[in-house]
Amino acid sequence: MTDKKNFDSDFCGSLPLHHINSIQDYGYLLIVDKKLNIIQLSENIVQLAGKRAEELINSSLVDFISSEDLVKIEELLKRGLSKRIPLYLQFTAQQQTSLFLALLHVEADYIIIELEKQEENYNRSFADVFQEVKYISTAIDQADNVQEVCNIAIHELRKIAGFDGILMYQFDKDWNGTVIAEEKDERLDQYLGQTFPASDVPKQARQMYLKNPYRLIPNRDYEPIRLYPVINPVTNAFIDLSDCNLRGVAKVHLEYMKNMKVKASMSIRVICNETLWGLISCHHLEPKYLNYELCSIFEWLSEVISTKISLIVNKQDYRNSKQIQEKRVALTDQIYAQDDIATGLLKDDSGDILELFNASGVLISINGRSETKGNIPDRADLYNLIQWFESRNLNTVYSTNSLSAIYEDAAAYSAVASGVLFIPIAQTAGDFLVCFRPEVIKNIDWGGDPNQAINFTDDGKKYHPRTSFELWKQTVEQQALPWTKNELEVAESLRSFLFEFTIKQAQQ
Repeated sequence: MTDKKNFDSDFCGSLPLHHINSIQDYGYLLIVDKKLNIIQLSENIVQLAGKRAEELINSSLVDFISSEDLVKIEELLKRGLSKRIPLYLQFTAQQQTSLFLALLHVEADYIIIELEKQEENYNRSFADVFQEVKYISTAIDQADNVQEVCNIAIHELRKIAGFDGILMYQFDKDWNGTVIAEEKDERLDQYLGQTFPASDVPKQARQMYLKNPYRLIPNRDYEPIRLYPVINPVTNAFIDLSDCNLRGVAKVHLEYMKNMKVKASMSIRVICNETLWGLISCHHLEPKYLNYELCSIFEWLSEVISTKISLIVNKQDYRNSKQIQEKRVALTDQIYAQDDIATGLLKDDSGDILELFNASGVLISINGRSETKGNIPDRADLYNLIQWFESRNLNTVYSTNSLSAIYEDAAAYSAVASGVLFIPIAQTAGDFLVCFRPEVIKNIDWGGDPNQAINFTDDGKKYHPRTSFELWKQTVEQQALPWTKNELEVAESLRSFLFEFTIKQAQQ
C-alpha cells in the first residue's frame, strides 16, 4: 500500500520571504517618511545619484524630482490610495534626468517607492493595449469549460510575452499542483499531467499571491542588492517587502530554477472564490525582462481568467447542488409515502440512498432493526466497525475517504469500504445509517520524487530543492472518491429530517 502523503512543508512555509531584505537588480528602492525624507534605500542608488547610500539618508525626495511630480505624489496620497500605485517620475541627479515607472506602497509610517527604468522609444497607445486584452478576454469569456479557459490563457499569454514555455497548474486540497495545460518549445521538459508537491509553492508564498497578482524574476543570476540601513529605522526590523515587485528571491528558489534549466520565470495567480486555485508559470531559457505595461496586461488577464473559472466552477457547483437536493426531496417523499425510513431510503422507485450519495453499499439501523443494500463489509467486520463508530459518540455527520488511515482493521476490506459516510439519527437509541464507497486506486505522475523535494544539509540548518524533475510514479491505494461539500450538506440535512421523523413516529 502506498499512501498519499502531505508534502506541504512546515519548514518551507515558515521562511520569512517577505523579510528577505534585498531586491532584484532591475530596479531601485526608496523608503521615505511621510515628509518624503529618505530613511532607507537600495545600495544601487549610487548608480543614479553618484553618492553612497549612507550619504543619501535623510535627504529629501524633493531634491531629485520635479515640482510637477511632487504634486502628483501629493494628490495620490490625498486620495487615500495605498498599494501598488503606479506613476511616472523624472529622477534627476548628476545633471542627468531619467524616466522611471514608480510603484508607491503607502504604509502607516512610511512609503515604499519602487523605481523601474523605462525603455527608450517604447510607446504603445492605450487603444493598442486594450484591443489586445479585449480580444483575449472575449475568447476566454466564450469558453465553455475550465480546460478550454486554461488552454486559451496559456496560448495567448505566451503569444503576448514570447516566453519559451507556459504551463498552468491547479492546486488540490493538499496544495499539490497538477499541470492541466501547457505550451512549450522542444528545449523545455514537458510536464502536462504531472503533479508537483506542495513544498514547491510553500504556504507563505501562496499567501503572497493573494496580495500580488504576479511574480517576475527576469534573471535568476541577478546580483542581490542590499538595503541600507539593514534595519528600518521606523519599525526597528527588516522591512516588509510583500507587495514589492522588486523583492529579492530566496536562494533555494533560484536553485530550483537552475535545476529546471530556466533563467527567467513569471508566475500569475488564478483565484477562485477568494482562494488560490492555481498558478500560471512562465519559463524562459535566457534572461527576460517584462516592462510594467506587459506585467499590467498579465495582471488584468489574471482577473479575467480568475473570474471566468470562478463562474464555471460555481455554475457547475450550483447544478450539482440542485440535482442532489432534488434527489433528497424525492427520498423524503418516499419515506413519507412508505411511512418507514429503511423502506423509503432503499426503495428504487425514484432513486435510493445509494444514488443520492453515489455510494456502493449502505447499512441502516432503526429501532433495533438493520437493513443493508449493495456491497458492505462482512458481518463480523461490520459489527466491529459500528462499535468503533459508537465509541466516538458522534452526533453530527462524519465522513472519510480513507477509513484504513484512521481505523487499521478497515485495510482488510478497503476494496468495498475505503470511504464511509456515517449519519447518526438518534444517538441514544443507536439509530444511524452508514454509506460505503469502494477503493479507487489512483496513479499519480509526479514531476520528480516528492519525497526528495526538500533535502537538508547534514547540520539540518539549510536545505536544497530536488535536482531531478524526471517522472516519478506513485500508486495510491485504500482511498475512495472524496465526499463533496454538497453531499455533506445534504447528509446533515437528511440527518435532521430523519431525527424529526423518528420523533413523530414515536409520538404516534
